[in-house]
Amino acid sequence: MANYTAADIKALRERTGAGMMDVKKALDEADGDAEKALEFIRIKGLKGATKREGRSTAEGLVAAAVKDGAGVLVEVNCETDFVAKAAPFIEFSNKVLAAAVESKASDVDALLAHTVDGKPLSELVIEAGALLGEKVAVRRIARVEGKTVDAYLHKTSKDLPAQVGVLFAVDGEGDSASTAAHDIAVHIAAFAPTYLSRDDVPAELVENERRIADETARAEGKPEAALTKIVEGRLTGFFKEGVLVDQAFAKDAKKSVAQVLDEAGVKASAFARFRVGA
Repeated sequence: MANYTAADIKALRERTGAGMMDVKKALDEADGDAEKALEFIRIKGLKGATKREGRSTAEGLVAAAVKDGAGVLVEVNCETDFVAKAAPFIEFSNKVLAAAVESKASDVDALLAHTVDGKPLSELVIEAGALLGEKVAVRRIARVEGKTVDAYLHKTSKDLPAQVGVLFAVDGEGDSASTAAHDIAVHIAAFAPTYLSRDDVPAELVENERRIADETARAEGKPEAALTKIVEGRLTGFFKEGVLVDQAFAKDAKKSVAQVLDEAGVKASAFARFRVGA
């Protein structure tokens, strides 16, 4: 029997995120040598990369950084929450984030083509999957620019890395701008708006909502004279649900997000929100 202990198994699992049986087999093959076992896991993982192609990657994390007036948000996925919280996966995700900042990429293809440690990032993704024994994927990236940009990461479980990430930018600077930007970034994490302003909502979507509101009011037997007011009221409700500046502010529902921005003397520039797997 190879010379290793339960503590050795635990340590190698924490280093790699690999399953119990894979770690034990690797230690058996390496006669208890942790470094050789690590190499065995990587080789085994690379051989199995093709088999993992079609697997689902619904777990993972989001990571964000702000540098020189630009915020960057990335989502990196894996197959299980066990791997999502493993140190090697978190370290790799931080490398992806650093590459996103350095490359100034605006889409995943450009990010994966960026050279990291002498290789395209796409190759490092495959190597990470080999080490972890799961399919790993860089799912998406967002860049948000403004005079003040806030990055907010939220954990939905204390045992996992951040599952929700937000970037929010405003057109002003200073303490009030920074405070408002952060508070609204937290709000975005909780209330998940779809659009920044009403101008961003596609016209066809607005017209469809207007039609539904009209047909619903007529089906309810509302008087013809009141239809216009009722439809506009319901359309306003639609905007308050999905448009950021129209939403009731999370910290004070008596105010809209637009009012909070006005009080800070700034306007919203842009936002991005990712939730892992969504």
